[in-house]
Amino acid sequence: MAIDRDALCRRLGHVFTQPALLQRALTHRSHSQAHNERLEFLGDSVLNCSVARYLYDTYPELPEGDLSRLRANLVNQQTLFELAQTLDLGSFLLLGEGERKSAGAQRPSILADAVEALFGAIFLDGGFAAAQQAVLNLYVPYLDKTDVRTLGKDAKTLLQEYLQARKLALPTYNVLAVKGEAHAQLFQIECEIPQLKLAARGEGVSRRAAEQAAAEAVYAKLHTHD
Repeated sequence: MAIDRDALCRRLGHVFTQPALLQRALTHRSHSQAHNERLEFLGDSVLNCSVARYLYDTYPELPEGDLSRLRANLVNQQTLFELAQTLDLGSFLLLGEGERKSAGAQRPSILADAVEALFGAIFLDGGFAAAQQAVLNLYVPYLDKTDVRTLGKDAKTLLQEYLQARKLALPTYNVLAVKGEAHAQLFQIECEIPQLKLAARGEGVSRRAAEQAAAEAVYAKLHTHD
């Protein structure tokens, strides 16, 4: 286990002077009372501040609203889960028997919380600068593969911005069908851009969800044509 944890520390870019902090960060509440939830609380703040500072410095042209959107999507559970997978974090976690048997080591919520707990542990072990560097060690490679202009924007917004940038009329959304009983309806919507002779359909349990699905399909078609 010590060798494995050395590998994890290398990936994070931090060697613990207090190994007990690393032990606690990797311990789920199902395993023992010395679990990682308080470290997770601390790490959440470290993460938000570190990501905010990085975005502020790296994208000086972005207004506050876009910076907030980016940060929200970078510190959410899905992104933390993806980062945990790059660390192979599930193999290091200490879980109770029940959690182990129910694949807790692959559960997004458990993995995301453990990443935050690691940031909290590094903060206590080496200070804010060390924790911030660990955050950047994970996030900078992730951001290098991410289009920050589209991160966190829904399909209708992306499609609208694409058309406005080219001075084209906005799409129309037409209800083609509504199936099912009132409490379990399924909407079928067509999104059409007449100027481009382009259309696509989407389905969803609400009109909004169906419009998003149709917009996503049209947006994908636009990019296959680019």
